[in-house]
Amino acid sequence: MSVLAHGIGAQHDLPLSPFYAFAGAFTALFVSFLVLGLLWSASRFCGDRAGRPLPSALQRLADARPTRIALRALGIAAALYVTLNLLLGPDDPDRNPGPGAVYVLLWVGLVPASLLLGPVWRLINPLRTAHLLGCRALGRDPAAGRPLPVRLGLWPAAAGLLAFTWLELVAPDPASTTALLLFLSLHTAAHLAGAARHGAGWFDRADAFEVYSGLLARLSPLGRRPADRRLVLRSPFNGLDATGQNPGLVATVCVMLGSTAYDGFSDSPSWITTVQTSPLGRTTAATLGFLGAVALVATLYALCAGAVRLISGQLRHPLTAFAHSLVPIALGYLVAHYFTLFVTEGPRTVMVASGADNPVPPEPPLGPGGVATLQVSAIVLGHVLGVVAAHDRSVRLFPPGRAVAGQLPLLVLMVTYTIGGLSLLIA
Repeated sequence: MSVLAHGIGAQHDLPLSPFYAFAGAFTALFVSFLVLGLLWSASRFCGDRAGRPLPSALQRLADARPTRIALRALGIAAALYVTLNLLLGPDDPDRNPGPGAVYVLLWVGLVPASLLLGPVWRLINPLRTAHLLGCRALGRDPAAGRPLPVRLGLWPAAAGLLAFTWLELVAPDPASTTALLLFLSLHTAAHLAGAARHGAGWFDRADAFEVYSGLLARLSPLGRRPADRRLVLRSPFNGLDATGQNPGLVATVCVMLGSTAYDGFSDSPSWITTVQTSPLGRTTAATLGFLGAVALVATLYALCAGAVRLISGQLRHPLTAFAHSLVPIALGYLVAHYFTLFVTEGPRTVMVASGADNPVPPEPPLGPGGVATLQVSAIVLGHVLGVVAAHDRSVRLFPPGRAVAGQLPLLVLMVTYTIGGLSLLIA
């Protein structure tokens, strides 16, 4: 079941010309940068203030108590089903739907679900529901608890994402029911303890899957205005612009980027040989490579932020000021690396859950050429969206004479990430 552990498997034989892929990517980035510099001189995004309210009937349906109860019940039922299969089912991912449910339907499925519907995991998170039920049984307010330190930010979520992606990509047997049960048990215990101490707000900042879904949902056309709690249709750029500049945001996005980068090169013959022949052992060598990929992504961004600060001469926190521009890049990598996995292993997991014995996954809806085009397009589009988001933020923060110059380090970073992302696909 290595496909669950390593995304979509080998990608180095995609039928796409490297010259045209790189040329198209660089052209898109440079043209975007030039056009924005010439025509976009003032900030146009309004963050959470933007959006056209949805009809009142839809608002009432979405916020209705039966709707919320049904979603919570769905989350609890799915969690119990997966847990029972991991506890009682065979330790064979070809006959047990548990691993596929976690790695495909949850981890990968949250991407399209969050893009279409917003931060859906917050509504169905079984741990949030378990905490709510426990508080009601004890007569406590679920929101009551010790305030979380501001400096803690999203760091617990970043650590949780690092642990989960390590399990998915590095662990010796990630599809093992024992490994999954151990991870889910530790995850459950840590977050229920955190919520008991700090209240339901703990999940907003510490639950890796809630933060992951929430960041992707920033690019959803559906949003909620904090001022009046209205559901609105909005430009994804406005949702992205509203991303909170919390401590740990950079780390969280770098884990998303670095883990998909590692997934991209972990199946290359040279890396497989390195891991298998390393005197450190397979798991230790793979762990170092995985951490190195995340650290490289973070280091490049930190160097870029330092250069932005030098050029701007006044921006105090460039790390968090432009971190939101990495979210569409991370989304592009996720689509590029996991599209085929989702459309093939997702249905197969559902078939296993329905009782089919060793079902054959459906053929991908796109041929090799279509998959290659989709993957390259996702990476390039993600970087172009990042350029647009960074430009709007720069013209808001920098004096007019430095707005374009202040983006040059960000453009260099985008080009560097693009070279790396495309190289992993077609090299």
